[in-house]
Amino acid sequence: MGDVLSQAEVESLLTSADGDVPSDDAAPDSPARPREKITVYDFKRPERVGKEQMRALQTMHEGFGRNFGASLSALLRTMVEVKLTSVDQLTYSEFVFSLENPTCFNLINAKPLEGQLILDINLSILFPIIDRLLGGSTTGVAPARRPLTEIELRLVSRITDLFLDEMKHGWENVLSLDLEIDRVESNPQLVQVIPANEVIVLVSFELTIGETRGMVNLCIPFNSIERISNKLTSNSWVSYSKKPPTHESIQQLSNRIAEAPVEIVVELAETTISTADLISLRVGDIIASEKDVQQPLIVSIEGRGKFQAKPGQIKGRKAIEIISPLEENHLQLTPGTDKTSQPQAESA
Repeated sequence: MGDVLSQAEVESLLTSADGDVPSDDAAPDSPARPREKITVYDFKRPERVGKEQMRALQTMHEGFGRNFGASLSALLRTMVEVKLTSVDQLTYSEFVFSLENPTCFNLINAKPLEGQLILDINLSILFPIIDRLLGGSTTGVAPARRPLTEIELRLVSRITDLFLDEMKHGWENVLSLDLEIDRVESNPQLVQVIPANEVIVLVSFELTIGETRGMVNLCIPFNSIERISNKLTSNSWVSYSKKPPTHESIQQLSNRIAEAPVEIVVELAETTISTADLISLRVGDIIASEKDVQQPLIVSIEGRGKFQAKPGQIKGRKAIEIISPLEENHLQLTPGTDKTSQPQAESA
């Protein structure tokens, strides 16, 4: 029974298990030294991209996602939501093995950056987009898991070209990029763009079209942005929003507005009739109006009254002559009311 521990020895072992082992040199009543905080560092996944650079990439691609969603909505003529979900750094092998097979794996040349960028579009969201481009709806049965055909690749190029155009605008305050698709693959594991243990920045977006959702991933190798890392940390790329307008930008905007077409509508007269009289109208019937012939006409531009005019004729065509601007307190007679009007004269 000589191996049986005493109560004091048992308590000493329990104290040692908690990490509060008193040293021989320490005084019996001295407080135990607290544990030091240890941070785990994985040498297989070094954090090569700084936190400030990651924040810059996140802020920059948040604005890019909003612009890309608006452009894609205009192209598909339906509401598309593009939301930035994450900006992470991981190894290239982890990124590749996390993708589905098959997928739409686009290799992008991004001069003057070194190497290639990667744009991966999940087929779960890509097939509904293709159906929408062909005139269908975004809802339906889940598509089969198969690579894209040649015709589908041509349609997908419209989406990728739109992505690259918006990416150029998003990066223009950091670097002027010349982006083009090098090739498209379906099996990402067969493409070795960079070494498997190379660090990449993964920018992930979630696309939502109706009830369908899917992921779009932009892979940026670290060796591609290593030389311009100082531009991402200088915050100079966000200063464009505070710059005052220049004479050139004002002139360019004025030229674009000057070429925009507008609709001009002139009301000759208006009156009210009953529904029974409206139903019984036939060709040749006359609708009486209480408007005086000498009373000026109201010229509406894009549905809002702007000028007073009088009718006339020039070179055999109906025309109007602008008399004066319409006063603010003038009762505007705009089209689209419940009243029935006589035929309207339009002038370019």
